[in-house]
This record gives sequence, C-alpha cells and structure tokens, in this order.
Amino acid sequence: MTEESPGEADRQDGDPTPAVTRVEDTGVDGDGPTQAVSRVEDAGDTEVPPDVREYARFSKIDGATYDRANEFLRDRTYITAREWAIARLCADFRTETGVEMTKIGENLPHLVPFMTDTYTPQAVNQARSSFKAKVRKAGATFLYGAMCDFFTAEELDDLMYEVTEVAKFLLEVEGVELTVDEELEAEDRISSVMREVRKSSAALRHDHVTCPECGHELSPDGEHVENEPEPASADD
Repeated sequence: MTEESPGEADRQDGDPTPAVTRVEDTGVDGDGPTQAVSRVEDAGDTEVPPDVREYARFSKIDGATYDRANEFLRDRTYITAREWAIARLCADFRTETGVEMTKIGENLPHLVPFMTDTYTPQAVNQARSSFKAKVRKAGATFLYGAMCDFFTAEELDDLMYEVTEVAKFLLEVEGVELTVDEELEAEDRISSVMREVRKSSAALRHDHVTCPECGHELSPDGEHVENEPEPASADD
C-alpha cells in the first residue's frame, strides 16, 4: 500500500485540491480498484454515535474548506489537512485495543468540518501512517539542524519560538485552551531542552576538545572539564 497516493493532489501546486483522491483511480497494493471512500449522502441514514455527535475539536473552523486548511498547513508544515485531521482523530478515538478507524472513517464529515467524504478503515490507516512517516522525517531533519552547529544558540531559540507558535495555533484551532502562563511555561521548557540538546551535541562533535563557544574543554557528557592544578615542583 502506497502511503502517499490518496494525498498526491495535496502536493501539486496550482491545482485544485479535492478532499480525497479516489483510490479506485489508482488501485491499492496492485489488486485493482478499491472503494476507499463513499459520499456522505450514501451514509446519511447511518445513526451518528453519541461521542461523534458531541465531538467539537474543529468547531473553530466550521465552514472552512479543505483547500484553505491544506494551503495553511502546506506553507508551514510537511503534513496535509487530511493527515492533520486524521492524526488528531486517531489520538482522540484510541481505546485499549487500538484506534477506532472504522468509526473515524464512517463519521469523518461529522467530526471535521472541512472533510466531505467518508473513509474506509484502510484509508484512515493510510493517512495515519503517512503522518507518522512525515513526523519522523521532519523530526530527524530538525534534530540534525539543532545538533550540527549550523544554528547559533540565539538562532535556535528564534527557530524554536516560530515552530512552537505554529504548533500552538494548530492546537488552539483543535479547541485546546492555553493560558498565558501555560504558554510561557511550555516555551521555557522547550528552550531548556533544546539548550541541553545543543550542549550534548557539542560534546559529541568535540570529544575532549574545546567548546566552540567558550573555549573550555568538554567532556563526552557535554560538561566543562575543570583542569586540575599542576602539582608544585620540589623547587617551589
């Protein structure tokens, strides 16, 4: 199963972006056409579960189009609106036995305002896997950038502030309410962690050599080495 096939249209600049690309046009696993989605009107007679009816994560963008949400995400992240929505739903509809993919897919238009089609469990899992793969690659890219000494400490702080603001905005759109104190605390904790990452990576790059910033000798754990005083000579 190709993870990106339902979302290929998401990455084509200049072309209209539908909510989904029908899998029957491309096939899945080489087994021929597969009905991955069905129109909302086909499932209109299905009773909506109470937890779906009460779900209000994306109520702040009620009326927004898929294209608009996708454009915002594409300008700031690696993920598409489809992957964002389904990743959030997979986190919220997780039980002790796993993610309720059937419930998510069958009720997708009721759960997310900008999603207009229902999905099969396979299509939900495909979007979920695509999200995980992109987060993994983006995380590796970011962490390498933080560890390779490309950014100064100040530049890394600025970068962390920018990406944190985008992440917080997405959480707020989903309905998460953050107080000013909570935001400041989160920013301080993230900055502290990144300073530790940068210090530890400096030790990896400069094992028992001088720190590129202050000139002190570094140990493998990133700590500055205190040079022991030389013993006094017998002539002293």
